[in-house]
Amino acid sequence: MKDKKILIITYYWPPAGGPGVQRWLKFVKYLPDFGWKPTVFIPENPSYPIVDESLQSDVSKNLEIIRTKIWEPYQIAELFGKDNKKFKAGQFDVGKNQSWKSKLSIWVRGNFFIPDARVFWVKPSSEYLKKYLKENNFDAVVTTGPPHSVHLIGLELKKEFPNLKWIADFRDPWTEISYYKHLKLTKASDKKHRSLEQKVFKTADIILATSYTDAENFRKKGANAFCITNGFDGSDKTGNTHKNPKFTLSYIGVLEQLRNPEILWSTLNQIMQENEEFKNDFELKFVGRVDDKILNEIENSKLKNSLNNVGYLSHLEANAEMQSSDVLLMTNFPDESSKGIIPGKIFEYLATGKPILSFGPRESDVKKILHETNAGKHFSYQDSAELKAFLISQYQNWKSGITSSKTKNIEQFSRRNLTGKLSEILEAETRVRA
Repeated sequence: MKDKKILIITYYWPPAGGPGVQRWLKFVKYLPDFGWKPTVFIPENPSYPIVDESLQSDVSKNLEIIRTKIWEPYQIAELFGKDNKKFKAGQFDVGKNQSWKSKLSIWVRGNFFIPDARVFWVKPSSEYLKKYLKENNFDAVVTTGPPHSVHLIGLELKKEFPNLKWIADFRDPWTEISYYKHLKLTKASDKKHRSLEQKVFKTADIILATSYTDAENFRKKGANAFCITNGFDGSDKTGNTHKNPKFTLSYIGVLEQLRNPEILWSTLNQIMQENEEFKNDFELKFVGRVDDKILNEIENSKLKNSLNNVGYLSHLEANAEMQSSDVLLMTNFPDESSKGIIPGKIFEYLATGKPILSFGPRESDVKKILHETNAGKHFSYQDSAELKAFLISQYQNWKSGITSSKTKNIEQFSRRNLTGKLSEILEAETRVRA
C-alpha cells in the first residue's frame, strides 16, 4: 500500500533547541512506521534563541526538507539589550521590578506583530507552498505553533485547497496562554488575536492540543479538537542511574519569575536550618536558563552553598542529568487558568523513573498524569506542611539507596505510541471528512 504524504510546516527544527522542536521532530521520526511519508517546511534563516546540534541525529537523511527565507524584526529587539533573547523565545519579564525596556518590548511584541514577530513569513510561505502543492500531491498538511503565525499559512492554503486536510497543532494555547494577559494589548489588538484564533479553530479539519484541558477548551470554541500529549523517546535514555554522592534535586529547562516556587526555597531553607545532615547532603541543581532574580534570591539564602547552576546543556546531556538526579522539579504558573499546561519535560522525567516534584494549580492535568503513573507528587503553592514531609521522605529514600519510584502506565506517553495515536486520528478524520 502506497504511503500517504503529509506536509509539516514548522518554525522550530534542528538545530533549534528546547522542547518546542521535539514534538514534530519525533512525530516525523515515527510517522513512516504508520504509513505516512513526511515532508518538512521550515525557514531558511531562522533566529533561534537556543541551539542544540545533538537533535540533528533524529533527522532522517531521507527526509525531504524545504526551506524559504524569513524576515524577522529582531534587530528592533536589539534596542532592548539582554531582553532580546527573551523576546525571541516568547518569554517576558513581568516581575515586580519590570524595566521600562521590558515594558516597551512587551507592548511592541503584542500590538505591532500579530499574532507574533514571525508573521512576515506568512505571505511568502503561502505563495511558495501554493505553487508547490499544485505540483505535488499531499493528503494532509500540518501547521504547528507557536509561533501561531504559522497557522495563518494553513488558513491561506485551505482557501486554495479546500479538500486538503489541515491539522493545526497547538503546542501552547493562543489567547489562553498564561502570559497573554501580560502582552499589554489594545482592545483592537486583542480583538484581532481572538478573531484569527477563531478562524483557525473553525477552518482546520483537526485541532491538536497537548493537554486534556486545552482540547476541551478548544472544543468549546468550536474546534474539532483532540489531545495528543508530548512524550518521551526511549532511544534518548542514557542508562546513567548511579547514586549521587549528594541528595540532588534538579530543575531542567527554563525557569522564569512567573513559575518561581518560592514555597520550595523557603521549605528547603527551613529543613536545612533544622537538619544539619540534610544541609550537608543536599544539592540544588539547575540545568538550563534561570531568571537572575531567582538566582539572587537563592544566593542570598541558606541554599547558596548547595546551589549548582550548570547552565544550558544539549538535550542528550540534559537527559543524563535527569538520570543522575534523585528528585526532578517541575513548576507551572499558579493561576487556575494554567491547569491545562503540561510541560514537555514531565514525559522525559517519567522515562527516568525518578520521583517528580511538581508545583502548579491545585487541580491540573499534571496532577492527573502523576497520579495515573505513580511518578511523584503535585503541590499547590500553599502546601508547605505536605511539601516538607515529601522532601524529607525522599531524602530518607536516598539515604536508604532507593534511586527510583515505582512508576506504572508510562508507555502510553512514548513518542512511537503517540505517533500511532496521531496516525489513527488522521486516518479516521480523513475518511469521515473525505
